[in-house]
Amino acid sequence: MKLVSFEHANQVHYGAVKGNKVVDLGVRMGAQYPTIIDFIAGDGLAIANSIVETESGDFNYEDLTLLPVVPNPSRIVCVGLNYRDHINEANRQLNRTDSGFERPMIFARWPESLTGHRRPIFRPKVSHQFDFEAELLVVIGKDTGRYVKAESALDYVFGYSCMNEACLRDYQRHSRQINPGKNFEKTGGTGPWIVTADDLKNPESLDIEMRLNGLTMQKANTKEMIHSVAQVIEYVTEWMPFRAGDLIASGTMGGVGFARDPQVFMKPGDVAEVIIEGIGTLRNVVEDERI
Repeated sequence: MKLVSFEHANQVHYGAVKGNKVVDLGVRMGAQYPTIIDFIAGDGLAIANSIVETESGDFNYEDLTLLPVVPNPSRIVCVGLNYRDHINEANRQLNRTDSGFERPMIFARWPESLTGHRRPIFRPKVSHQFDFEAELLVVIGKDTGRYVKAESALDYVFGYSCMNEACLRDYQRHSRQINPGKNFEKTGGTGPWIVTADDLKNPESLDIEMRLNGLTMQKANTKEMIHSVAQVIEYVTEWMPFRAGDLIASGTMGGVGFARDPQVFMKPGDVAEVIIEGIGTLRNVVEDERI
């Protein structure tokens, strides 16, 4: 199933994509599952499947104002330096010799930093070093507790989406903490929908590509990750449980803009697309922030 969050009549809705239509599940299941996080946590898929089979749809997908795939997750856990070629290009650019980490490099984003498919991503007025990062986005399906083993970790995943984990490179380097560069408002695109885990059998072997204005800038396969999605879940749950609806941005591959010669940063009017096998294409247009 493909699930979206969207805005209608100034309210947040969630629904299932059926062809070019969307069946509003929030209207039909809202008493039991008021939000998409409640739906995810309550394992509402079986009921939703029976509804979608008999309904023709309430909205045209193309007409909707889409929101982040999970509009208000409690946590957004991000993995840095998770592809070997990205480590190598960062080393060349920053004149360092990092070889990666024995365990995943983890940082955080906040919900305000995300936006949805077909929505603008904003270049802030304080920096023009607005870089792109194609990533597989993971949606946690149920509370994990602590100490989940990698062998069973994917059992806790509800679904997957695309993310442009865009960032401001100079703000990443103001100190040893990169969070400022990762958390400008509405800089991270997510979408075009969540594909539920039952429809994506092997998330650890998916082709992933970043295009800027139609040109391929990044290309890899998720099997090239240094730390797999399952290994990331195992590591994080050593010190923190995940909750239903939490997100994991699993890391980007080589080809980012700051490591190119000459450097390539996103600017107003650019079209940024993340394409992942079995999921689809996330598309955002870059704008200057409206402040």
